[in-house]
Formats: sequence, structure tokens, C-alpha cells
Amino acid sequence: MYIASEKRYEKMKYNRCGNSGLMLPMVSLGLWHNFGDTGVYANMEQMCFTAFDNGITHFDLANNYGPKAGSAETNFGHILKEHFAPYRDEMIISTKAGYDMWEGPYGNWGSRKYLLASLDQSLKRMGLEYVDIFYHHRMDPDTPLEETMGALAQAVSGGKALYAGLSNYDGETLQRATGILNHLHCPFIINQNRYSIFDRGIEENGLKETAAQLGKGIIAFSPLAQGMLTNRYLNGIPQDSRIRTDGRFLQENALTKERLSQINDLNNLAKQRGQTLAEMSLAWILHDGIVTSVLAGASRPEQILDNIQSIHNIFFTPEEITLIDHICQLL
Repeated sequence: MYIASEKRYEKMKYNRCGNSGLMLPMVSLGLWHNFGDTGVYANMEQMCFTAFDNGITHFDLANNYGPKAGSAETNFGHILKEHFAPYRDEMIISTKAGYDMWEGPYGNWGSRKYLLASLDQSLKRMGLEYVDIFYHHRMDPDTPLEETMGALAQAVSGGKALYAGLSNYDGETLQRATGILNHLHCPFIINQNRYSIFDRGIEENGLKETAAQLGKGIIAFSPLAQGMLTNRYLNGIPQDSRIRTDGRFLQENALTKERLSQINDLNNLAKQRGQTLAEMSLAWILHDGIVTSVLAGASRPEQILDNIQSIHNIFFTPEEITLIDHICQLL
């Protein structure tokens, strides 16, 4: 039987999520990859143990995480029941709905019908009475924003979620959604968006600036650019890498000669800072205090420990920030 480390809160730092009362670990564990039916269950257990033993209290899922869709929640539900039941009140568990989940017109996007049905399914798969954060997973161009936000508000008022979140929104839509949720007295506290040294989308679409102005938290997913911002590809493409074993989200053509040169230049800067490339990349996201937490996945427990090292040096000189932008050809 798993017994959590008594020193688990000594190893992590926590940030307030926007202006809310909720604190999140600076590094959270994402279950997007490696928790589906193709994963090894014993490895999933060990990754959850390692995360929690080192102060990672936040476990992030979505209805469609797998493969197959739903299997990550099912596997995590088994782990919760078998090992983490005594610790539920020390955990932040989040899930989402918004992408294609089941056939027909009610299994996708942002309707009230889909979101509330999906949340019920997620709770059943995980064996939970509530999740801590329930997100709408992506903007819906066709469903009225009032309907989608109303569904999030009902999820909270009905006791099935403690907080509401938005994922993959832009700054303008975030502004409108916040007004609606404020009117509904719904505790909307966090945005989840892709963000890394290589992907500055939330700087370009206004999300980062707007979230800061509104006092909303941000949690960054794909902070290591699907593994490109690690030492994984410094010397070519390993046979056991994600490109070789699961080409759904990172293809070989992404690793151009120019990109590999950037990775090596960033790695040299990381060495000068006394960090690995992954540590520096996570620290960069956290350095200005706007992003609450980095959402890092892992394929083995050792990667989780490596990711946590990033929080010990998140200070960057102006010269280092400029050099990173120059390497990425943003200047």
C-alpha cells in the first residue's frame, strides 16, 4: 500500500492561481500522454507516487486523453481508488471537455448538453464526486459563449466542480467569458494554454496579457515543445522517442536543421546557467510571475524529478532573455 512521503511539501513551491484562494504547484503533472491503454500501468503508478511524494498535488486530465479516449481517466481512477483515497483533499484533479469524444452531434465542442454529460462521464471513470477544476477545452465558434459559460457555472453550482477553467482561448474571448462568468458568480480562476520558448501564441493573441490584467491564473501545457526542449534530440532521433513511438503530435519534419541548431544553442545557454535544457525551458515560462504552473508530462518517474529541478532557478538576466529571443529569431 502506498504511503506518501512525510516530506512531500518540503520539495515544492506553490503559486497563487491568479487572484483566487487556490495554490498550485509550480510544476503539475499532465496525463495527456502515457496514461492511456498503450501505457504500462505499473509505470503510471510510479509516476503518480513520485509526483505526489515531491509536492506535485495537481493532476491534469481531459475526457479524451488516451488512447483510447477516456482511458487516461479510467486508469487514473484505478490509481486513485487503490492508492490515493486518503489523500483526496490534498489533491487538485482537473479535467476538460471540448474535443471530439463520442459519435453524433452531442459529443464535441461546447454545448450545454455535451459539457455536462461529459463531466458526468469523467466523474464516473475516475470514481469521483467532483473535480477541482473543470475546463472548457477549446473555443466553439458556433455555440453562444453564454451557453458554454452557463454550463461551466452549473457544473460548479451543482457541486461537480470547485472551479471553472478555460483552455485554448484567446485574449478577446477570455475577456468576454470572464464578464459572463462574473455575472453568474462562477469561480473562474485559470486558463490552460500551449506555451513554450518555441511557441509564443499566448503572447501574440493577447491571452497572457489579458489573464494578468483580469487576475486569472495560467497553466502552460507542452512547455517542452513535445520534447524538443530537452536533451532528447541533441544527437538525432532516438528509436524510443515520441517521434518514433507515437507520431500523433510530433513528427520528424518538425526537427528541421534550423530547429536543431536552435535547440543546441539553447542547450549551450542552459549549461552556462547550470541547468539542463528542460530545466531552463520550464524556468523560462515561470520567470515573470504571470504563469502559475507548468504542466509537464512524463514517460518515467525520473523525468518528473528532473522537471522539479527547474523551480530552483527561475531568475533570468535581461541579457539571457534577449539571447533566447534572438536564438528563436524573434528579434
